[in-house]
Amino acid sequence: MEAKPQLYYFQGRGRVESIHWLLAVAGVEFEEEFLETREQYEKLQKDGHLLFGQVPLVEMDGMLLTQTKAILSYLAAKHNLYGEDLKERVRIDMYVDRIQDLMMMKIAGAPFKAPQEKEESYALIVTKAKTRYFPVFEKIIMNFYILKDHGEAFLVGNQLSWADKQLLEAILMVEELSAPVLSDFPLLQAFKTRISNIPTIRKSLQPGSQRKPPPDGHYVEAVRTVLRF
Repeated sequence: MEAKPQLYYFQGRGRVESIHWLLAVAGVEFEEEFLETREQYEKLQKDGHLLFGQVPLVEMDGMLLTQTKAILSYLAAKHNLYGEDLKERVRIDMYVDRIQDLMMMKIAGAPFKAPQEKEESYALIVTKAKTRYFPVFEKIIMNFYILKDHGEAFLVGNQLSWADKQLLEAILMVEELSAPVLSDFPLLQAFKTRISNIPTIRKSLQPGSQRKPPPDGHYVEAVRTVLRF
């Protein structure tokens, strides 16, 4: 039996959350080791596991993988979530890169800011999602409907891809900040409903799954303790 992937990160979302999602979409069970102390982190470094001194770290297929985008690309290719040819793959990469721009505004720094600054950051994320990001993906889905003349639109091609997963993840994260954020985007609403009901994704969204809650004080303190900032 193939060993389960082992993920090393803090007990929260951060950069590892997209890896959680992609494994869940692929129906792959995984195990986690949560970093709570500086000693855990230093041991990973001493053992040569952190090539660039950064987490997340994923141990799988006889490899020690770091750098989030590289890990995601590998998982997508391995589990047939990366399009049918190079032309589809480059479109998936374009869409994923754009979506991650939005997500990293929330992931990277906002949870570590003072309360007032944090609220301002979250408000800016919602505004940018509504004016710069979601309109583009609403148009992408609309164009797919027009060209293909059917109601099962994915962002790229005729099958689920890494890009669909990434967009759903971003939508749900922004909805945590503003529940009606999709009110002006009916195609994105339909997309969210359809992709959320894919069996492996629906399972990952249920209570008791390994999906993490929004960053809280415990997560922030663990990151500061381990990375010393």
